[in-house]
Amino acid sequence: MKDLYYDVVIAGCGVAGLYTAIHLPPDKKVLLLSKDSLETCDSMLAQGGICVLRDDDDYDSYFEDTMRAGHYENRRESVDIMIRGSRAVINHLIALGVRFATNPDGSLLYTKEGAHSRPRICFHEDVTGKEITTVLLRTVQTLPNVTIMDYTTMTDILTEDGVCTGITAETADGDVLYISCRDTVFATGGIGGLYKHSTNYPILTGDGCRIAEKHGVALEHMDYVQIHPTSFYTEEPGRQFLISESARGEGAVLLNHKGERFTNELEPRDVVSAAIHAEMKKEGVEYEFLSFANVPKETILHHFPHIYEFCLEHGYDILKEPIPIVPAQHYFMGGIHVDSNSETTMPHLYAVGETSCNGVHGKNRLASNSLLESLVFAKRAAQHIAASCESEQKNPKEQEQNV
Repeated sequence: MKDLYYDVVIAGCGVAGLYTAIHLPPDKKVLLLSKDSLETCDSMLAQGGICVLRDDDDYDSYFEDTMRAGHYENRRESVDIMIRGSRAVINHLIALGVRFATNPDGSLLYTKEGAHSRPRICFHEDVTGKEITTVLLRTVQTLPNVTIMDYTTMTDILTEDGVCTGITAETADGDVLYISCRDTVFATGGIGGLYKHSTNYPILTGDGCRIAEKHGVALEHMDYVQIHPTSFYTEEPGRQFLISESARGEGAVLLNHKGERFTNELEPRDVVSAAIHAEMKKEGVEYEFLSFANVPKETILHHFPHIYEFCLEHGYDILKEPIPIVPAQHYFMGGIHVDSNSETTMPHLYAVGETSCNGVHGKNRLASNSLLESLVFAKRAAQHIAASCESEQKNPKEQEQNV
């Protein structure tokens, strides 16, 4: 057993955890924990891209697209915060070195996905999540105030008089860690590891939510689980390979076993998933097809090179034939209830990314809002921690009286 002391502990090394660390004050001693290797996080798997408010004229349509996809159960304040914070995040990512696709004049090239009324999605080929996460990880690894421990699993939190005072964790060698800190941030990702068919890594088992519930921290919409319409169908066990929604945004269509198109591919994900399941039941089959026949060859090779290569390795040339697809668990819209600063109902405990529920997504997530939501609210968590630390330093007597 070991006792460790930090100012802030962050459980999770996806984009939410990394971006929180980047925005914390440099004088704060920060510890980041990764349950597996640093590359084994769902942020690495995001294909389609990350949304951005294109201009002031785009605000109303972007807001409406997000609300409509979420069945108008979204928290309006959170949607507004995300949209208005989007441009600053994209500019910061570019400054850090993220290579988004651009037009010949150097301006950002936008793509479109289902339920978006216009193209507003920044992307890097079909591995946007990997590009962003890799750049953020490289940035964090240069910060002298941040320590990263991989293969270390959070097992519980430490509390005192209803306040979070740190976490307990276990290393791959079996060492038990008692990590005390002023502020704790859960960035533990989703719940896909609990499902038979999921696009998530198996290690994502809702750890943050489970620990929060144990200590009476409020949860929200735990039944709001998104099914992605198009994962590559295979009888092989393990994580399902995602076929990006951008493919349908660029013209790919869904076909049944008769070669007939049976739904509008650009409806929200829950609508498209339901249509595929209905067609599968009608035909008595375990999968349907996605055809790239309407997508230009150059778009396939430059926008979807990794999808093309994956399918080719599994016996399908998307330039010549449709591929088998099936809906799979993909994203968790519910989670640990947080306010607009990503703070939970327990003092000094924050939650960011997919494990949190700030209400942005409502009942169903709009495509490519996940990376943006994670980054915007991770930044707000870090800023709130910094502001509360500064306030505490300025008014030590007042803080002592409150305690």
